[in-house]
This record gives sequence, structure tokens and C-alpha cells, in this order.
Amino acid sequence: MFEKILIANRGEIALRIQRACRELGIKTVVVHSEADTEAKYVRLADESVCIGPAQSSGSYLNIPSIISAAEVTDAEAIHPGYGFLSENADFAERVERSGFVFIGPRPESIRLMGDKISAKAAMKAAAVPCVPGSDGALSDDPKEILAAGKAIGYPVIIKAAGGGGGRGMRVVHTEAALMSAVTTTRAEAQAAFGNPMVYMEKFLENPRHVEIQVLADSYRNAVYLGERDCSMQRRHQKVIEEAPAPHINRRLIARIGERCAEACRKINYRGAGTFEFLYEDGEFYFIEMNTRIQVEHPVTELVTGVDLVQEQIRVAAGEKLRLRQRDIALRGHAIECRINAEDPFRFTPSPGRITSYHPPGGPGIRVDSHVYQGYSVPPHYDSMIGKVIAYGDSREQALRRMRVALSEMVVEGIRTNIALHQELLQDARFIEGGTSIHYLEEKLAGLDEVLKRT
Repeated sequence: MFEKILIANRGEIALRIQRACRELGIKTVVVHSEADTEAKYVRLADESVCIGPAQSSGSYLNIPSIISAAEVTDAEAIHPGYGFLSENADFAERVERSGFVFIGPRPESIRLMGDKISAKAAMKAAAVPCVPGSDGALSDDPKEILAAGKAIGYPVIIKAAGGGGGRGMRVVHTEAALMSAVTTTRAEAQAAFGNPMVYMEKFLENPRHVEIQVLADSYRNAVYLGERDCSMQRRHQKVIEEAPAPHINRRLIARIGERCAEACRKINYRGAGTFEFLYEDGEFYFIEMNTRIQVEHPVTELVTGVDLVQEQIRVAAGEKLRLRQRDIALRGHAIECRINAEDPFRFTPSPGRITSYHPPGGPGIRVDSHVYQGYSVPPHYDSMIGKVIAYGDSREQALRRMRVALSEMVVEGIRTNIALHQELLQDARFIEGGTSIHYLEEKLAGLDEVLKRT
């Protein structure tokens, strides 16, 4: 096991990794920007190194500075968390080449799954179902593009091969609009990802977003740890997540989960990962794999009893996976609400000093957050300031506990989206379970009309 790990991230995930390390008896080094000097995890770390200014490009995305911090502190491994450099194959390669262990997949796995075209090909080879679409990247020949659109059937969606986070996508409803959409998406893909390649898929009009959590070691052992429903989204950004997914047959989950585990074995995947699917009319369609720990990992931890971050560390240290598929059993239900520093309905960022802070508690409540009373939320990063997770013996109990938790939570001095979560937790469709990925935006469109009249 490692003696010292450098955490190359910030916010709640930096604190989450730090806690996992402390429980394992591992010392931690935290790198931070000038804006995060007073962060809780910086104060709690065994060592901390300021690596640059508030802007991410000069700090959390500054590979030479992170490597240098690992060198001067004699760290053995680097945990990238999520976001920033966590799915950057060049960073993983640089870490390994510099003599450190990257707590995550091998660089070649990150590259394979980071390109949506090669990822889809790998999944097809592993018998993981994919959305019907073009066979690889679209050519430059308009006739071939039009023929592909006709064969797939409208509506279709044009996606950037190197895309992610909801960027580099365009829905096309008619043949007349296809070529313009391809040209525009290619230009956006080149500007955003440095890769102009795009591909075409059938656009599913009313799907859910369901993902499968996996763990794999360096010895081709792999397990899946159930599923999460992340369909409550705004602009492709998740708002509420839960495990297990409501109203999906467990045999179907087992079948798709085993295919994901087998895919990990075939591509020699190492570490934690998430297979993301669209689910519609009883069918799963692979869309991408995230080669890192997910924001929503706590709901899986609560229903399985597995500490995913600690397992990441153990696998990276060369240990064999301690779990077999028969060891994985889902018990109860967990729901996570992402708490953001923003207007709850207009979504404008609300950085600033937290003048009063009281996190909720009680049976089945977990709060993952790095903030405290007096903490200043910087304007330079993602607006998420924490996550409230409610666990219960049933989905109904988890919902009740979450309502109580949010009613207790106090965050003053800034605006947060707690009121939005409270609204959603009273929503009849959400209470029923199984809403599509479009439901929240449709609901918000109706609320927006009300706000305009008030």
C-alpha cells in the first residue's frame, strides 16, 4: 500500500479522497490554487502545495506544477478525482513516466474510451448494445452522409468523437438540415476538443440515463456494482441521482452489468469506471464510458457497502480485487442531490462568503461537502459546493429522509439550488420514478413562464 498520495483536485472530491486515505493510514498531499488556500481539505492535509493562480489553466490543469509537487513531497501516487485532468491520457502517461502511480486506468484505456468512435467499436466487440448509428466517423462525402441519415432514420444526432459533458452535439430532424449540422458540429468539435471528427446516431426521443458502475484490477478481474439513474438533468448536467434505478427489471440489469464487466476484461481496464447508457422501451444503448470516479458515486457506496475510492487506491497499488460478483448485493435505496451555489431557477452563479452553514443529519443522511461557515465560494470553478445523500430501506423512505434533510439545511450569504431540489422532491412524476432525461428541462420551461409573469 502507498504511504503518501497526492490529490490533484479540489472541492468536495479532494476531501472525499483525503478521508479515504486517512482511513487507510495513507498520508496526503493536497495541491491547491491561490483561491483555495483556506479550503478545509488544505488545512487537514499532511502537506499542501500551492501550484498556481485561481485560474484552472495555471493550477489544476498545470501538469508540470502537479508533477513537481509530487516530486518535492515524495508522493508515490496521484489521484485525479473527477473533472480537470482525471480523463486526460497525456496526464496519466506523464504521471507514470515520472515514476508515480496514476490512480485510475492506464493511459491507453483513457484514450480508447475518450474517443467516442473507438469506444463504441470496443463496446460492440464486447457485445455491449449501442445506439444505432454510423459505422465510425462520418466521411467528407455529402452523399454518404445523407445516405447514413436515411438508413438510420430521423431524428438523428451528430456528436463529436472527442466530446463530452454535453458539448459537441446537434439534433437533426430533417434531411434538409443534415449537412449544415454536420459542418457546424465539426467546427465546434475542432475548436473545443482539437478533433473535428463527428459521427451520427439515432436520436432517442424519450430515454432515461442509466449507468453501470464497475471496478476492475490489473489481473482482468472485474465486477459491476449495480446501476444509477441520472435522468434528472439540465443541459446534460446531472441534478439528482439515485440507486437502484426505479422500474427496471433486475434480470436486465444483471445482463447488461455482466456485459460491462466482460468489456472491462477484454480491454484490460483497471480501476473504477462507469458505463453510461440511454434506456428506452426496455433496451439499453451505450453512449460513453467515464474512466474515473463519478460525482454520484456515494449512492452506489450506500446501497452496496463498498468504498469505491478505497478500492480505486487498492487496485492502483497492485492489489487484486477483493470482491467477486457474488459478493455484490444491493440493499435499500439512495438518492443524491447536488447542492450548487446558484439561483435555484435562473441558475446564475452565486459565489461569495457563506455567513451561516448548518448541514443536515439524522438516520441515513450523508453530506459530502468542503464548505463551512465563513468559507468563501470562489467564482473560478464549478458551482457545486456539496452533495446531500439520503439512504433508506426503500425509495419512499429515502425520499422522505431527503425532504427532511433539505428542510434542515442552512446555507446563507449565497444563493443555492436547495429550493429546486425541494420542488422536485414534491413532483408527482419524480415521486413515481422513471422520468426521462428531458423531464426537468420541460418542467423548468413551465416554471420560467411563471417567473416571467411574476
